[in-house]
Amino acid sequence: MTGTWASPTARQRRAILDRTESVTLVGASDNPARPSYFVATYLLSSSRYRVNFVNPRLKELLGHPVYPALADVPGGLDLVSVFRRHEDLPGVAEEAIEAGARTLWLQLGLWHEPVAERASGAGLDVVMDRCVKIEHARFAGGLHLAGFDTGVISSRRPSPR
Repeated sequence: MTGTWASPTARQRRAILDRTESVTLVGASDNPARPSYFVATYLLSSSRYRVNFVNPRLKELLGHPVYPALADVPGGLDLVSVFRRHEDLPGVAEEAIEAGARTLWLQLGLWHEPVAERASGAGLDVVMDRCVKIEHARFAGGLHLAGFDTGVISSRRPSPR
């Protein structure tokens, strides 16, 4: 993506994930074909984070409650990972700010500089156009968690027999 916004470096993204205790997925879906569903199953399998879901149309996802809005999530917000349409991002950012989130993380394909500037100005760390699952797996050393292919490609070739 182009623009004036400076995304956090890999080292900064790793620091964000290392200090994160909870991840709240906004736009979580119960459709296994959706990226948010895959990310949800991955994060739940990692046991690294407390995972929350926000979607006003769902009551439960993967055995966990789903909240209608960020303000309804108990226990405070740490990292808010957004799976919503571009035009919805300003409203989600305002909700995250009002709810006291520490990080606003816009998933792959989402880039909105005014949203990033607003959230950053309110004191949130902002990551755009990155996948929490991919970044977590990358920094975890490519470990295979709960049978998930972490997307890390090994440069080692199998030894000949």
